[in-house]
This record gives sequence, structure tokens and C-alpha cells, in this order.
Amino acid sequence: MKIDKKRHLLKTITWRILATLITILLAWVIVGDISVALNIGLVEVFVKMLAYYGHERFWFKYIRFRKKNNDNE
Repeated sequence: MKIDKKRHLLKTITWRILATLITILLAWVIVGDISVALNIGLVEVFVKMLAYYGHERFWFKYIRFRKKNNDNE
């Protein structure tokens, strides 16, 4: 694996962690209960991963923005 792919993977993972921590913090401030905030953060991780996958699949299947017809991605 090239260094740029490793860097992208690491950035993806660290961004997901940071974004989830922000969601937990905001939920804690709004709701005032850390256990509820942690549960929201846990659900958020999976919901957003599924949403992102669906978003990617939609773009792959239906959006031909600057793609040639014979491209695989």
C-alpha cells in the first residue's frame, strides 16, 4: 500500500473519531446525561457509515460527473 493510501486511511479513521466525539459532546451539553450522549454517539457512528455507503453507491450508479463510461469507479 502506498504511503498516500495509508495517510488517507488514517485521516479517515481519525476524522470519524473526532466527528463522533463532537457529536457526543454536543449531545451531552444538550441532554445533560453522558450515558445518553454516549448512546447517541454509538448509534451515530453506524448510521453515518451506512448513510455514507448509500451515498457512495448512489453516486457510483446514477451520477456520471466527469466519469467515462468504461471507468470502474
